[in-house]
Amino acid sequence: MDPDTLSRRTLLALSAVGLAGCSAPDDPSETDPGTDPSSSGPTDSGGYDPSLDHDETAWKGYDPEWSAPTSAAETELETEVLAEQLEIPWDLSFTGNGELFLTERTGQVLRYADGEISLSFKPADAIPAGSVEPGSDEDSWFVEGGEGGTMGVEAHPNYPDVPLVYVYYTATTDEEPVVRLAAFDPGSEQPGEPVSVLAESPARAGTRTNIHNGGRLRFGPANYLWVTTGDAGNGDLAADPENLAGKVLRMTPDGEGAPGNESPGDPRIFTMGHRNVQGLSWLPDATPVADEHGPGPDEVNVLEAGGNYGWPEARQPGEYEGTDYHRPVASSALVSATWAPSGSSFYQGDAAPTLQNRLLVGALINQRLKSFTLTPAGEELPELGETGKRHDADWLDDEYTVTSHDLLVNELGRIRHVEEGPDGALYAITSNRDGRANEPFPREIDDVLVRITEA
Repeated sequence: MDPDTLSRRTLLALSAVGLAGCSAPDDPSETDPGTDPSSSGPTDSGGYDPSLDHDETAWKGYDPEWSAPTSAAETELETEVLAEQLEIPWDLSFTGNGELFLTERTGQVLRYADGEISLSFKPADAIPAGSVEPGSDEDSWFVEGGEGGTMGVEAHPNYPDVPLVYVYYTATTDEEPVVRLAAFDPGSEQPGEPVSVLAESPARAGTRTNIHNGGRLRFGPANYLWVTTGDAGNGDLAADPENLAGKVLRMTPDGEGAPGNESPGDPRIFTMGHRNVQGLSWLPDATPVADEHGPGPDEVNVLEAGGNYGWPEARQPGEYEGTDYHRPVASSALVSATWAPSGSSFYQGDAAPTLQNRLLVGALINQRLKSFTLTPAGEELPELGETGKRHDADWLDDEYTVTSHDLLVNELGRIRHVEEGPDGALYAITSNRDGRANEPFPREIDDVLVRITEA
């Protein structure tokens, strides 16, 4: 990345947001399915002590008495462009000292601080990944790198005292590529070299390109590191408890399996039977919620330790009956649409009051922001309004009734991730330069980082 490129991406208004001094939202060879590169475990973390306390009740967002809103999640939202001409940005991570890390799938980890955006580091062994030009009308379902590249990013909760930034990326090896979770020290003499490698899983399995590579990273309420992995194009891997593909992982900051995972196989596995989870968040009582891609229908799932969510055996409404598979709480089967849900945030901020206590999910194919209100069984449901849909079919998980609403329809394009910032606003990034956008995207300013507030 050349300096001119960075100058075109100057953040336009983030310095006015007042991020400094705020706390992060979650405070303190073709792969043979029988041979699993996920056996790579934690290694030396470079002399830092990444250990943390694991008390979920100390989480800033913890509220076991929370209640779901009863109004429709429909409101006018204002978007403010903060950065433009990004190359398929994939994830965001706010730090406790007011910095913001964001990845570009093409191989960069960027850093914003003191009103400037700059290259932080490039993972040394990340695959080359491509993008289409801003304003291009090119329609290329698989740009170079396929669905792989530099994806999830999450700073250590004690950053910069523990100067580790975790990155989930598709990496080259002497044989077939893998998807790798590694920790980096951006301030070191070799910032692109991993300080430690925590996990690896297949990037392709029986396919010719990298598909279903995951992969969101988040430190959860109890300060465990959560990772979402894709099935690499082979659903059988998602059903294999010894393989990390098609799973949600929960581990300590140094890569050990977290207590209470109840995995029948690899101790890092929290849940299995997933196709391609790309969003992960938590209800205020610390219940984890994930969203994942089809193939039609797409799903929202409430996660339970040791649970199997059915892929590849169960996806359609009639396929859950008579099984022990966990059922989704919301499904696009009820709306006859494809969402392609991506990064998510359970919003608790005050810059968009109408959206408080709702799960907000970026939709790629749907080109909108989806709001999901998860109402516990027996409680009052929200109004449907103009765009509302009730997910109350008898084959769904009946612990919650979900009501979905649509926002920012075709205003930003393919929303890759939405994150609550330390100032209470929402921040979103787009993936309009991945060759899959519908008109009028990508625009000359794409891809963008935006700040979202209620009008």
